[in-house]
Amino acid sequence: MEPQGTIVFSTVGLLYYGFDVFSTPLPANLDAAVNKLTERRHTDGTSVNFNAQFVDEGRTVAFVSERTGASRLYLAESPDHKPKALPNIPESLHHDRPTVKNGLVYFVSAYEPPSEPFKSWSAVYSARLDTNETVRLTPPGVVDFSPAVSRSGEFVAVASYGSRTWKGDFHELATEIVVFRASDPSRRGVLCSHGGWPAWSGDSTVFFHRKAEDGWWSVFRSDMTADLENSRGPDAARRITPPGLHCFTPAASHDGKRLAVATRRKGTNFRHIEIFDLESERFYPITDLLNPNLHHYNPFFSPDSVYLGYHRFRGESVQGDSIVPNLHSVKSPVSGIRMFRLHTTFPSFSPDDNFIATNGDFLNTPGLMVLKSDGSKRWTLLKESGAFYTVWSPTENGVIYTSIGPIFESSKATVQIARISFDPNDLTDDREEVPVAVKILTRSDAGNNAFPACSPDGKSLVFRSGRSGHKNLYILDAVNGESDGGEGIRQLTEGEWTDTMPSWSPDGELIAFSSNRHAPSNPDVFSIYLIRPDGTGLRRVHVAGPAGSSYVDRERINHVCFSPDSKWLLFTANLGSITSEPVSWPNQFQPYGDLFVCRLDGTGLRRLTCGSYENGTPAWSSRGGPDDLGSLSLRSPTGHKLLGLFEEPLWITCDI
Repeated sequence: MEPQGTIVFSTVGLLYYGFDVFSTPLPANLDAAVNKLTERRHTDGTSVNFNAQFVDEGRTVAFVSERTGASRLYLAESPDHKPKALPNIPESLHHDRPTVKNGLVYFVSAYEPPSEPFKSWSAVYSARLDTNETVRLTPPGVVDFSPAVSRSGEFVAVASYGSRTWKGDFHELATEIVVFRASDPSRRGVLCSHGGWPAWSGDSTVFFHRKAEDGWWSVFRSDMTADLENSRGPDAARRITPPGLHCFTPAASHDGKRLAVATRRKGTNFRHIEIFDLESERFYPITDLLNPNLHHYNPFFSPDSVYLGYHRFRGESVQGDSIVPNLHSVKSPVSGIRMFRLHTTFPSFSPDDNFIATNGDFLNTPGLMVLKSDGSKRWTLLKESGAFYTVWSPTENGVIYTSIGPIFESSKATVQIARISFDPNDLTDDREEVPVAVKILTRSDAGNNAFPACSPDGKSLVFRSGRSGHKNLYILDAVNGESDGGEGIRQLTEGEWTDTMPSWSPDGELIAFSSNRHAPSNPDVFSIYLIRPDGTGLRRVHVAGPAGSSYVDRERINHVCFSPDSKWLLFTANLGSITSEPVSWPNQFQPYGDLFVCRLDGTGLRRLTCGSYENGTPAWSSRGGPDDLGSLSLRSPTGHKLLGLFEEPLWITCDI
């Protein structure tokens, strides 16, 4: 039987982006740009719109939008006109980087599962605009990102990961620049073995970015022969931009005399688009003159290089979505499952499924909150920024458990399990805050205690504690907590490794948790384990492959929970690798995190999300299955003001 119900989860940053596509006409004399730059918006402010290319000489753009709950491709002439859908692959949850040329649209999609785990699903396709006939240009078993089409449309360049499995890189992907003819994609030439985000000038010159030996992201150039080879010899590339600043995601003017690059400079807090003149080797600021306090991403030129495009936060004063919704509908690949994204974290459903407890997003809304399950109202219970992870008592509508203290700290840091009690009758529409009683259940000298999960009878909590010097699981009296004499608590697991993020099955038979006990010296690998509440029956759930396979110890699986019928496991994992180049995005702590489900024995693995973001902290309710699809419906979007607050990748800014 297929899994069923409603899943809610969080995504790092996405709902805050508010991206729209903009462009500015470039004056012939860039020295006069300070006084002459104006800006025009191309997209309509609905959802998140990004990674565009011009279709004509400055009016129409092809772009990606999340407006349907999954990334899809569109054409837009202006924000006053409804975008037109480009050919899309209906089964795919991920589309990216469209380019329209000669009656075709070229793009990345991720819907064909590879034959092995830890390999990206991303590949390059083309589709006819008149018939929607779609052809895969990437060979079977190969992974391609960031396609660029030459000026004539004869050639395509990609950042290719080849046929290798993903080795875990994401600060800079180990991709090579590969070129092929659009008419013969089977014949591929490696232009450079180190580089990403290719951009054509004409039909023979390719610019791309990579991290140089001195640590600065820089733009390089390679020239191609008629045989799809590097004209200066194997793997030759000439560095174009100097050290001292980061330059990435290049675009080249039609005459090859200018580059548009996204930069990150010392002394500024924002990513900006600049023009780099290849003859004078001089940078000209562009977006810093227009919007100095906003991030700008992924530039592109019009075919005649008169217009320069990019995407950015649309701002607070323009027409469009201005609310970060409490709940946002997401396309589900499983017919019996409905999915919703929260802009908060660690959700947990109330016993009657009418409410969701949730923590803040670590950016703007700290504490503990309760949300109506239709997203129409939210109340604050705790304002403390140190609250993380929630579980609602399955037997008491007015009791929620959470962790209070710093997250991501050592076993000795003071983090405590708290029982939060309140009157459900206080959850009224005229209130914003609800009074609570806080009872700390763990001793203050017991180290790092976090991630509580409640037994179905509401009497016990399983949680992770570092009190022994190692992070293992304990079971605690859910009402009275532990005493100074050691009553009310017992140890469930023991060892010099990390057991964490437990979840109690709704039928009470099993506890699932993440652990690196199979590789205790490696803090980056976690797999799912099951154990009975009495400590017997410990076993590992092999998701990536059977014991002894080459993949088995590469799993990074967290945030595991059970389906309402206790027959499926839902979790965040790295099994699907990367779908796009992370340097082109705002910060994602784990840009390879997607949601998966499997049966308790590891079979029936299904991927639920596919994107360039970190998805995680899911919760699963029985509502919303095929017999109950109408019982959970969203009203008009309610939430908080969209401010466009997000960060640059921390691994870039730490190098400045």
